[in-house]
Amino acid sequence: MTTSLPSIAIVGAGSMGGAILQGLLDPSVTVTGGIRVTNRTEAKAAAVRADGVESFALENTPDGNARAVAGAKVVMLGVKPHMIPDTLADLAPFLEPDAIIVSVAAGVTTARMEAIVDNVVLRAMPNTPAIVGKAVTGLSAGSRATDDDLAIARAVFETVGTVVETPESQIDALSTISGSGPAYVFLILEEFTRTAIDLGFTPEQALTLVAGTFEGSLALLAASDSSPEELRRQVTSPNGTTERAVEQLQAADLKATFDQATAAALARAKELAAG
Repeated sequence: MTTSLPSIAIVGAGSMGGAILQGLLDPSVTVTGGIRVTNRTEAKAAAVRADGVESFALENTPDGNARAVAGAKVVMLGVKPHMIPDTLADLAPFLEPDAIIVSVAAGVTTARMEAIVDNVVLRAMPNTPAIVGKAVTGLSAGSRATDDDLAIARAVFETVGTVVETPESQIDALSTISGSGPAYVFLILEEFTRTAIDLGFTPEQALTLVAGTFEGSLALLAASDSSPEELRRQVTSPNGTTERAVEQLQAADLKATFDQATAAALARAKELAAG
């Protein structure tokens, strides 16, 4: 299956922009009109050019962002949230009238961006598994976006994983789950590995045991019609060792801990939105 996309510019091809770029460079994807990106340094730009992509190093080409967006149908903003307003204001004179602006910055609303440019604006919230093509991306349309605009943006992010369309009122909440979620998973892996080491396994053995268990469990969930709750019950024999362990985990009230964590992340997203 091939994907055809219109011309794309990525303003700020850092870690996330770079991950999306790799998805766009997959042999199954055709980008009519090409891809242009910007990087802060010549070293980073040169690395991108090695993949056959036109890249402007802002340290050498101050008007690189303007040059990248000229003629682009999709303009992805990969800069930090506090840089979005100024970046958009600088780009406004150079954007094509029908360009679709897609921001991957947390907290900056489409209304705030629409006040700066006349273009269609959307927000996307991909997560770091985009690097290996396993992202979950939340996608929200601004007030000017049509179904066709949303379909184009969706196709861009489907090159690196799955897409969940959601009202913008939910995009910050989504970011606390899938956006920040990989950090939660890695933290659990980190602590569970430390426990395995304390039980006498080498660090290498411990990571193999823990990471392999997580990977296998997720594969089992993907292949099953059962819910996580049902699969957990299948592993938890009555009066067995796993039941004793699960009782301890449930006593720790993990739900409340996750509630507190996501609430803190959501509060921070609102702070970012307020500038």
